[in-house]
Amino acid sequence: MRLLTGKPADLRETMMVDMGLYRYRVFVEKLGWELQCEAGLEYDQFDRDDTVYVVAQDDEGDIVGMARLLPTTRPYLLGEVFPQLMNGLPIPETEEVWELSRFVALDFKAEATTGSMQFSSPVAVNLLKESIAVAMRHGAQKLITVSPLGVERLLRKAGFKAYRAGPPMVIDGHAIFANWIDCEEG
Repeated sequence: MRLLTGKPADLRETMMVDMGLYRYRVFVEKLGWELQCEAGLEYDQFDRDDTVYVVAQDDEGDIVGMARLLPTTRPYLLGEVFPQLMNGLPIPETEEVWELSRFVALDFKAEATTGSMQFSSPVAVNLLKESIAVAMRHGAQKLITVSPLGVERLLRKAGFKAYRAGPPMVIDGHAIFANWIDCEEG
């Protein structure tokens, strides 16, 4: 597995297209999210010039995971779309907190081989470790996410220091919650 990081200007144009296609397959086709998409590419208003991406590729160069990192000093998903997940607490707006969103580790080739949708824990763990390292290089001490409940098990099992910002809520038929992840070396 190879990990690439960078802002849109740092990544090849073909990588940006591949990420949009991958996200569309995962979030729209597999998970059934109702998102406004054009031409099978999943991007939203939070995919900007200052967005930092972490992309996991297999040995053939196919995307098997990705993450999006956003500073909370500018508009971001939790703050703009899901503030109710903070349970009345203030929305983070500081250089020390970055949002982790569109985090996924799904190997479509493995799915085709096994016939079932497998979210890859080893890829997810390495992707999250790299996302934390990248966020720390930008000054982050914590990450905040909008996550499905299953993420808690992965985080706990992998030894990450994570905790809920508020109770889970069912939004558009999905149980989600705001999740803090402490950034630390390791």
